[in-house]
Amino acid sequence: MTTIRRSTFAAASIAAFATLGAAQANAAPGCGHASWYALGSKTASGERMNPSLMTAAHRTLPFGTKVVVTNKRNGKSVVVRINDRGPFIRGRVIDVSKAAAKNIGMISSGTAQVCYQIVDAGNQKVPGKGLKAIEG
Repeated sequence: MTTIRRSTFAAASIAAFATLGAAQANAAPGCGHASWYALGSKTASGERMNPSLMTAAHRTLPFGTKVVVTNKRNGKSVVVRINDRGPFIRGRVIDVSKAAAKNIGMISSGTAQVCYQIVDAGNQKVPGKGLKAIEG
């Protein structure tokens, strides 16, 4: 009986870690296609979208996370704060505000190949980083 309980617990633990690992992998830094947007509507975090701020939309990163986004074509980088959800177009990994897009030279093209890396996880714990407060 004890062996069955341990086996069940072990299987449940493996399943939980596999699910957690998949969720972290979706939020992991990486590279892909980006676009920019400049709507005046409310973001998923509840604040109004301001195209002149350095903000971005990501599917899974917690709101308040700061990410450095680098345009692979020209090497220009900008730090953005995640305040919205998206992108909702297949193949895209992040949507940046118009101001952020201007800083990394992707206004005229509308999209660019970028890499992004978490630089401040806000109040969320990220593997390999401690808890940090977000300003602004």
